[in-house]
Amino acid sequence: MVMETDTVSELIEHLSDKRLGVALKINGTVRSHMSEYLRTKGYLEIPPVIFSTVTDPLNHPVVDPSFDYDGVKYALTKSMIFHKQMLVQKFEKIFTFSPNIRLELPEKASTGRHLLEFTQIDIEQQGATREQMMKLAEDMLVSLFKKVNQTHAAELESLGRTLSVPETPFKKYKYLDAEKEYGPDFENVLSKKSSSPFWIIDIPLDKREFYDREKADEPGILADMDLVYPEGFCEALSGGEREYDMKKILERIAKKEQTEEQFKWFLEFAKYGLKPSCGFGIGIERLVRFICGFQRIEMAHPFPKVPGRRSI
Repeated sequence: MVMETDTVSELIEHLSDKRLGVALKINGTVRSHMSEYLRTKGYLEIPPVIFSTVTDPLNHPVVDPSFDYDGVKYALTKSMIFHKQMLVQKFEKIFTFSPNIRLELPEKASTGRHLLEFTQIDIEQQGATREQMMKLAEDMLVSLFKKVNQTHAAELESLGRTLSVPETPFKKYKYLDAEKEYGPDFENVLSKKSSSPFWIIDIPLDKREFYDREKADEPGILADMDLVYPEGFCEALSGGEREYDMKKILERIAKKEQTEEQFKWFLEFAKYGLKPSCGFGIGIERLVRFICGFQRIEMAHPFPKVPGRRSI
């Protein structure tokens, strides 16, 4: 497939767009407010991992972002899930702003919400339950939306954007119930008909990676959650409780038809024992896009890498 190529004139036009200036100001507020919020809750900021011998396998096809160096195969970070789970064994509450590379297939260009390169705030807490982390996410986002409305009222007005502050707790839908009622595209359907963020919980095992915990009282269902933005903006957050039983981890890897060699370094660490933890990640560009009300995510980044396009 021949990729479209961004031109210099298009880049200059994009960088000159006043909406990008607003997005970058709001991006700064998002990062500073969320990091300060988490620090007040006792979370420790950790540095990101740019590449590693192990990274998130994901549950959908992407182009493999790996390379060889000095006889060792490394992959660019798709998410810091394994590094979070390892580090949270020693530091109970952690967060990071993680640059992620996910080389999505070109057809994802049409969604308006996928970038090949993006940043997410990644959070993990030892011993936490899904419900505790859902409350953390709700309270943090409500606090952030209030801060943005206070700090950027003029900028939001210039965009014609009204940012509503949702009430908590957010509404919850069980995955299978939502799928049954609204069909396979239920996330998009519910997002378009909703005026406030909502949760999708109890996600089937085959829809997620091996590292998330299967519920003891509901075989085949994970203690996972996705937060979905309203107004058709779709996924905001993804996370869940982590599997910490070595036997179950190996069984899940086999079910996924993956190999232990793929996750060698994580599995070697896990043999020493893992404590329960729970966490989630929020895409910064998607969050800024929602706050600004942009039709497409490209407006939230000065140098957006969009599937199917060759960009600077």
